[in-house]
Amino acid sequence: MRIPAHSVCTAIRDDIVTGVHARGSRLTEELLARRYGVSRVPVREALRTLEAEGFVVTRRHAGACVAEPSAQEAADLLETRALLEPLGAARAARRRTDAHLRVLRGLVRLGQERARQGAGEELRPLGGWFHETLAQAAGSPSLTALLTQLRHKIAWMYTVDAPAGPVEYWAEHGAIVDAVARGDGERARALMALHTERSTPAHRLRFAPGGGRTERVRNAQPRVNTASVRQ
Repeated sequence: MRIPAHSVCTAIRDDIVTGVHARGSRLTEELLARRYGVSRVPVREALRTLEAEGFVVTRRHAGACVAEPSAQEAADLLETRALLEPLGAARAARRRTDAHLRVLRGLVRLGQERARQGAGEELRPLGGWFHETLAQAAGSPSLTALLTQLRHKIAWMYTVDAPAGPVEYWAEHGAIVDAVARGDGERARALMALHTERSTPAHRLRFAPGGGRTERVRNAQPRVNTASVRQ
């Protein structure tokens, strides 16, 4: 497989997230360069970037290895997401462009249609696209980068069960977009906080702490005042 040198970091990250490079496995420059069809220079640069992002660690006598985050580190990601996603929605209500809004509304229409049809396999990528577009609509490159990195790391550490009520799940997306379209940052923030809280228990660790079976995440976050959100 030959890829452009500037895409080496993305390719290695994607392979870590999907499990091609297992947790704890060594990442040798020579083998990676051969796998992606590039020289060792972009591989070395990519490994530095991935170490800064937390996907790679450097160990004495072993060199670069895929990181092995603990269950607590994984839980911290979901807690951070619960803080940043609502912030992104509130910012999007103030900074979104008409182009962002068109894409968001189109994704909601398509998601609601697929949910009614029971096309569950198509909903996950649509949901990812929705949250990515909303993050971009926040108009803050640093916040967008943080949210993107969070999504990658959460996808690496967790599997996510399909929502029990996909129609209602996409209705929540629609309500968030309505608030963003009206420029109502506080409502967008509250709705996203509720949406994030409801989706957290569907996350299950891909690895089993202590050798046991994987478990769903227990939501330890305080509940949002749903009465005020629904008004």
